[in-house]
Amino acid sequence: MRTDTGQIVHLADYRPTNFVLERVDLTFELDPENTKVEARLIFHRREGADKSAPLVLDGDELTLSGLLLDQIDIPAAQYDATPDSLTIRDLPEEIPFEICVTNYINPQTNTQLMGLYRTNGVYCTQCEAEGFRRITYFPDRPDVLAPYTITIIAAKEGNTFLLSNGNFLGGGNYDEGRHFAAWFDPHPKPSYLFALVAGDLGLVEDTFTTVSGRDVALKIYVEHGKEPRAAYAMDALKRSMKWDEERFGREYDLDIFMIVAVSDFNMGAMENKGLNVFNDKYVLADPETATDADYANIERIIAHEYFHNWTGNRITCRDWFQLCLKEGLTVYRDQEFSSDMRSRSVKRIADVRHLKSEQFPEDGGPLAHPPRPDKYREINNFYTTTVYEKGAEITGMIATILGADDFRKGMDLYFERHDGDASTVEDFVKCFEEASGRDLTQFFRWYIQAGTPLVSASASYDAASATFTLSLEQTVPATPGQSKKEALHIPLSTALILDNGQIAEPSKVEGGDYRDGVLHLTERSQTFIFSGVSSRPALSLNRSFSAPINLHLEQSSDDLVLIARHETDMFSRWQALTTLAMPNLVKATHAVREGTAVEFDPAFVAALIEIAGDNTLEPAFRAQALALPSESDVAREIGSNNDPEAIHKARNAAMAAIATAGIDTFKTLFAASEDKGAYSPDATSAGRRSLRNIAMGYLSFVEETPERASAAFVAATNMTDLAHALSILTQRFPDAPETADALATFESRFADNALVLDKWLSIQAAIPGEGALARIKALTGSKHFIATNPNRVRSLIGTFAFGNPTGFNRADGEAYSFLAEQIIAIDKRNPQLAARILTSMRSWRSLEPVRAEKARAALTIIERAPALSTDVRDIVERMLKA
Repeated sequence: MRTDTGQIVHLADYRPTNFVLERVDLTFELDPENTKVEARLIFHRREGADKSAPLVLDGDELTLSGLLLDQIDIPAAQYDATPDSLTIRDLPEEIPFEICVTNYINPQTNTQLMGLYRTNGVYCTQCEAEGFRRITYFPDRPDVLAPYTITIIAAKEGNTFLLSNGNFLGGGNYDEGRHFAAWFDPHPKPSYLFALVAGDLGLVEDTFTTVSGRDVALKIYVEHGKEPRAAYAMDALKRSMKWDEERFGREYDLDIFMIVAVSDFNMGAMENKGLNVFNDKYVLADPETATDADYANIERIIAHEYFHNWTGNRITCRDWFQLCLKEGLTVYRDQEFSSDMRSRSVKRIADVRHLKSEQFPEDGGPLAHPPRPDKYREINNFYTTTVYEKGAEITGMIATILGADDFRKGMDLYFERHDGDASTVEDFVKCFEEASGRDLTQFFRWYIQAGTPLVSASASYDAASATFTLSLEQTVPATPGQSKKEALHIPLSTALILDNGQIAEPSKVEGGDYRDGVLHLTERSQTFIFSGVSSRPALSLNRSFSAPINLHLEQSSDDLVLIARHETDMFSRWQALTTLAMPNLVKATHAVREGTAVEFDPAFVAALIEIAGDNTLEPAFRAQALALPSESDVAREIGSNNDPEAIHKARNAAMAAIATAGIDTFKTLFAASEDKGAYSPDATSAGRRSLRNIAMGYLSFVEETPERASAAFVAATNMTDLAHALSILTQRFPDAPETADALATFESRFADNALVLDKWLSIQAAIPGEGALARIKALTGSKHFIATNPNRVRSLIGTFAFGNPTGFNRADGEAYSFLAEQIIAIDKRNPQLAARILTSMRSWRSLEPVRAEKARAALTIIERAPALSTDVRDIVERMLKA
């Protein structure tokens, strides 16, 4: 593990390598504790490169065993080898040459889960971002592309399958007790896309016929006995392949596509060319063990990794600063896929909820960075919601600005021009400029400026002239390293809702660029005048969240109710309800802190109940509308001096007020939405279950008894209903005997299913109140908690830190101290996991002073811990410095 302070890497320092890698031949002789790796690498010196420059290869905890130049031993005086680097001098100036590197590694003790490791008897790799250098010395950077030939040799026992990237060349017996397999990937790729899996696994097979008529073998490898639970993943894969052909014209390019599901994995999944490796929670599902959310996540992540075949693999990143080029673009593609597979409006609401709860706090805190940063200390810490989700929003804005036809032309040009390239964000944007004829110079600032823009809006209506005037002003707050910001190009989808519920069609719009219902805010301040508006309208601004901004717009309850009732853009209906809810929750929070009466606007309560009972609206939308802003959303709205306990009490009071006023509606919804037939994960059925379960949640606030949730738990025929009933019991009635019985029943029923026990851990980790910490500490001693498994750690420690505001933010700071101990311990095994959980404290400065000081003290303990990894030190120092 690297424990140095880490060097700052700057985008401005990028230079091409002095040597071009022509091909890679790798031979692995697998052994749990002593795997031999032989890498034969053919290079030639880049034209114009310094003829005296040495070849420098990256390593990480490696020991060199052998080194050949064109099959001849290299004298020791000609090279320098350290665990982190191999430098070779006096190499040929004009002709290609072969370097052969031999080294040995220990997969069994590789608890970082980066490079080649062994888990549950299965060899597995994870090489993004810089894991390949833990396998062998190599120019481990994304702009070094080459075709790979892989030979894997292993004992037959326990290694039925020997898998790698590309097409299968053949295999057979090697020597007594061992066999081999050879693979060839003809598509040049960077080392971070290399994959190897070997083990005794179950196999699910199918085929897909591409648009050109080629048959592709589809294979999903899982632990034995779990094959039936991979059926939905296979179906999602086939739908993804068909959708990418139809929507983006992208056909798969190998003879085989493989997915391997493993239980110990740092990430959700990895898009290695032709051999995707997945965390098994995003592959395995059946009605008894997986929720509707699990099915939706499997569908989304299967699609995401498959879509990377073109946006990430065939076209990769020139350097890691361009990470959003592949991740943000591919998230946009998977969001579009899920929208087409399910409900577009509900999917948009869910995506914006996630963006606001995760990325907005990141953008407004000490870890803020541009989607295309200009420097980093540890690249693993830049796999963030800013790169992924904000990167997707930027791609979506390009689509909004250009329109569907020109956006598709730009994508087609990008695929045509850069296939086989290691590209940059500039390359990507230039394709859209050329395809559309639009100048996107100002728009490019979205990639290089951090922070969430604030758009302040004010409006007035002149009945005499039938004009509506809208004044807009944009500001982008200062962020670490960027004190001054330039004006952005912000596309704002806009509608004017008349009092009869119709959308106004203005005769003209003056003051700036307005096309197809989109206002283009490009100046610090702009005023738009809409003519031919027959009556004073309600303004619906930033429809479908056309730009990832904070919006300040004073609107009356009447206007918001009008939008909630009549907007044709369903996202904007939901946003109007959220805008109604937020000031009520903030006001209630202040009342709790001041000890005064907590009251709620009757118009807000009535609007929610009206939406809940409107059977013309899809159930999934109504469920989203009824899901009030979260406690973290309220904290972000308040901004500073936050008391998590007061926010929790205020939100519960709102739930109780809504439940009391709408008790008959919620009882009707609960009864009418019951599943009558066999379980199906389709969007309509999932929406109905979601509405029923949220109605049960509201009823728990007015009935004040565990009886309904307990009965629902007993009667549940699927994991969605079972887990939701258990969550209501633990959240609302944590001390009730029914809750204890339900937890014990759940544990006993699923004692042999690790993924379901993750739910059991998470549900308990989210129980609010001061008793949470003692519960967490007890669960760390449970036989079900495995400290070396990332899923277990995320389920218990991660859920506690990220998802339990009152339990984690105890006034005495004891939970912060507990997390500090955990981070230091986890860091010794798995720095990436430790760093990601540590980001749960990114908003510590927004807490009230007593809690904030306790949080600072805990962070200081982490900072002063000896032998911290670069991953954790980078995060903790940024959080304390800002």
